[in-house]
Amino acid sequence: MEMNQYLSMFIDESREHLQAMNENMLKLEANPEDIGIVQSIFRSAHTLKGMSATMGFEDLASLTHEMENVLDLVRNHKLAMNPFIFDAIFKSLDSLEAMVEDIINGGTGQADVSAIVATLKSIVSGDYERSGSSGGSPAASAPAEAELDEFQYSILLQSLESGHQVYYIQVSIEETCVLKAARSYMVFNLLEQNGEIVKSTPSVEDIEKEKFDNSFTVYYLSQLSKEELEKQVGNISEIQSVIAEKLDENSLKLKMQQSQAQASAAAASQIAEASQQTAATAVAAKPEASAPKAAPSGGGAVASRTIRVDIERLDVLMNLFSELLIDRVRLEQLASEIHRSDLTETVEHMARVSSDLQNIVLKLRMVPVDNVFNRFPRMVRDLAKSLDKKVDLIITGAETELDRTVIDEIGDPLVHLLRNAVDHGVETVPERIAAGKPETGTVNLRAFHSGNHVFIEIEEDGKGINRDKVLATALKRGIVTPEQAKTLTDEEVYRLLFAAGFSTADKISDVSGRGVGLDVVKTKIESLGGHVQIDSKPGAGTKFSVQLPLTLSIISAMLIRLGDEKYAIPLSSIVETAVIQKEDIRSVHGNKMMDFRGGFIPLLSISKLFEVTSYSEDDETETEIVVIRKGDKLAALMVDEFIGQQEIVLKSLGKYLTNLFAVSGATILGDGQVALIIDPNALIK
Repeated sequence: MEMNQYLSMFIDESREHLQAMNENMLKLEANPEDIGIVQSIFRSAHTLKGMSATMGFEDLASLTHEMENVLDLVRNHKLAMNPFIFDAIFKSLDSLEAMVEDIINGGTGQADVSAIVATLKSIVSGDYERSGSSGGSPAASAPAEAELDEFQYSILLQSLESGHQVYYIQVSIEETCVLKAARSYMVFNLLEQNGEIVKSTPSVEDIEKEKFDNSFTVYYLSQLSKEELEKQVGNISEIQSVIAEKLDENSLKLKMQQSQAQASAAAASQIAEASQQTAATAVAAKPEASAPKAAPSGGGAVASRTIRVDIERLDVLMNLFSELLIDRVRLEQLASEIHRSDLTETVEHMARVSSDLQNIVLKLRMVPVDNVFNRFPRMVRDLAKSLDKKVDLIITGAETELDRTVIDEIGDPLVHLLRNAVDHGVETVPERIAAGKPETGTVNLRAFHSGNHVFIEIEEDGKGINRDKVLATALKRGIVTPEQAKTLTDEEVYRLLFAAGFSTADKISDVSGRGVGLDVVKTKIESLGGHVQIDSKPGAGTKFSVQLPLTLSIISAMLIRLGDEKYAIPLSSIVETAVIQKEDIRSVHGNKMMDFRGGFIPLLSISKLFEVTSYSEDDETETEIVVIRKGDKLAALMVDEFIGQQEIVLKSLGKYLTNLFAVSGATILGDGQVALIIDPNALIK
């Protein structure tokens, strides 16, 4: 039986069942007595086991079989759920997800699941309760890694003999740090700029996957002094301590002997544990963080009235339709010139049909944001537990739809913003009680439509952003000057959090972590044609609001003419159009301004900006204007003539025309002409 043809179906259905199990486990954690939820989880595990066995993925099948055994006891009232069992099943789900990801990446789906299988077996037999006080998890029985092998030792020895300085560096990261891997990467990056890392313990791969406690060690070659090395690494935010030990031949030899002794002891300990055949043991559970409220779900039932379509096919369909749209506009233009009633009727009918077709094609590409949101309840639950906080995640508007291309890109920025909300926004339980707030913090994740945009808001009821600390940090980093700092509004101060490198400000400052990845978040959202705003009240909480376009391929635009050239301005950025007299234009410090609804806004000359030689507004007594908006800022663009509103197909300018100012792409008009699409956001500074 040829399995490859069924692999994509297996992967899609495995992901659905794993997601359903994760969501139902969160619901069960909130209602441990609800046997109906257990039944749903059991059905998903049973289906996944059958699929895995059929496809030949034995490790997946054996792990889901052990999960089934535990769930079977629970649903038959022979076993009551407790924190240890919850943690064991969540760990099992993590292992299953890792194995499915391995299969997606072309692997075999094999993994060492013996430790978690032993844990599940001990739950079924009841041994975990008897041995709960005797020690740690079986995962801890993995052999300790020998710090140095012979080859690495010889490299370090030769480096010493050739005059290089060899260091043994121990780095500890603060326990409150959430992004340990990111901090470790910053340490490794700094070290590699000033020397060469010979060996790290744990390995770089484990550190990248956050498979380490709060410390790691490296053997390092560098010309820097011990003091300079400790100072540079210590300046990285959330690094608790750095101890650099300069090695000579004797101390290096001693380290090698210690490494060999560690390896021997670890091997002996592993053999002893194996011989005792010890079942998995329980770890005393911490007080549970309140389980986030998951988005409503139907328990993972796979709908039968749907078919799976490769996203590339939809892209091809979109491109073909966009060509059809260009021809439709051309036909409408020809029909208006020829004046034949039968041709006009046919073109009008074609326009109606293609308009309906356009709606269908766009809807095919639309995906509910629930596809992104559904992984957040589990993430927030784990994060709150690791930080010893109580957090409720309340999701609303998960059915709101967005273009598939936007959905694929928006996940990582939202992860950053949610981590920030839980880690830096919501206070610890003692802090919340002291502030007179409920023990459990609330993080609201909302999505809703507004015009041609989708808004996603992340709001928490935490301590808010400390304006003075943000400003002090920005001044220290040189992001703003003292003169600028005096005139900044609250909103402008909060926007400084998005400045590149803001997070590396000062390890003592509790706002430094607010900048982790926020510059990356802003860049990613703006690359999708959206923008992000911050609103915060000290003591009351912070709200991040992300505005995104509904789709990136077909947009409504106003076509304008400048002499011989045509341009398109997206309707979503236009406030209104008007005609103004030349005498109404004011000059303020050499800049053109105009009176607009009781205030003054800048007046920009597009013809001078784009160097259009065939038109100059200086020769006219009155000029048409388009008022554009970016956030709460307005500006007016002077144009020669309005052509009209049109649905246009957004085309990129290719890889040769990059970094063009105020141009976001181009479109082909009905007469075959190319019109550049103006980016209003770039025109408003």
